[in-house]
Amino acid sequence: MKIHLPNSAFLGNIDAFIRSFDPANPDALEVTFNEKWMSLHPLVLSMTASLGLLAKQNNSSIACRIPEATSKHYLDVMGLNKFLPLPGTTIVKHEPAGRFIPLTQITNSRQLTDFITEMVPLLHTTPEQAEPIKYVISELARNVLEHASSPTGAIVCAQFFAKSNRISIGVADIGVGIKNTIKMAHPVSDDISAIELALTPGVTGTTSRLGGTESNAGAGLFFIKSIAKVNRDFFVLYSGTGMYKLLKTPLGHKIKLNANPQLDKSTRKNDFPYWKGTSVGIDISLDSNEKFDKLLDLIRDVYRIDIRNKKKDKFKRARFI
Repeated sequence: MKIHLPNSAFLGNIDAFIRSFDPANPDALEVTFNEKWMSLHPLVLSMTASLGLLAKQNNSSIACRIPEATSKHYLDVMGLNKFLPLPGTTIVKHEPAGRFIPLTQITNSRQLTDFITEMVPLLHTTPEQAEPIKYVISELARNVLEHASSPTGAIVCAQFFAKSNRISIGVADIGVGIKNTIKMAHPVSDDISAIELALTPGVTGTTSRLGGTESNAGAGLFFIKSIAKVNRDFFVLYSGTGMYKLLKTPLGHKIKLNANPQLDKSTRKNDFPYWKGTSVGIDISLDSNEKFDKLLDLIRDVYRIDIRNKKKDKFKRARFI
């Protein structure tokens, strides 16, 4: 396997980074870096860390070319040296100070709860701003723990950008992938078809019935995509050879939440290098707006813990913006 970390890779141009990934020869992992500097979306870091864990689990050889000094500091701060043997770096605890959430491995629900609790103060946001971030990370990590059969759990990472008042989140795993999960209950022909079904509200791999079950309404990924949509941000879902990328809705254009992900302004391709598992990236603007507030109210109604047994009824009554 080979993966290269470029000087810049964010969701808008993530295609080039993914296409450079080479999954061949799983018995060895080679990681290379841009020689000058790097500014990377947390999705890139989470994917790279997942490959490092996979290589260690399989006792595969890992080769990392020495990055330039500035890049070494960046990777050290983000915690990549806990997952890869980066030459010339040392594992030193850094104070995030509201700027980033280092790469973290989550393998059980207790670790997820602890992570969410410890994460919120680091963001230096209001409770209202922290709520969608908590939801996104909790839902994505929970999906991994409950459905992915990932031997290394979920790898989570996030970074706050003060200038744009935006937080970027990346979650990756090396589990069975979306297609293998969805096809347990629904016929799918390829990875992108499975991804689109996973993004459709009411569809879950736990049952073939539309609307899901009382414990799984099949709306989690739809809501996460919708959070990006109402904030005019990017959302990327990559599994197997398929990748779905929600594009930004331009200012001045009306926002409509579509149950069918094909109706969104997006790119959908099924010819990417094979990723064993699932990787998700999302950008969330922390600027409040009316549609965002309404969406959060909908999420609260559908996923309120104390009415768990009424989830399916709530979902059927929900009217999307």
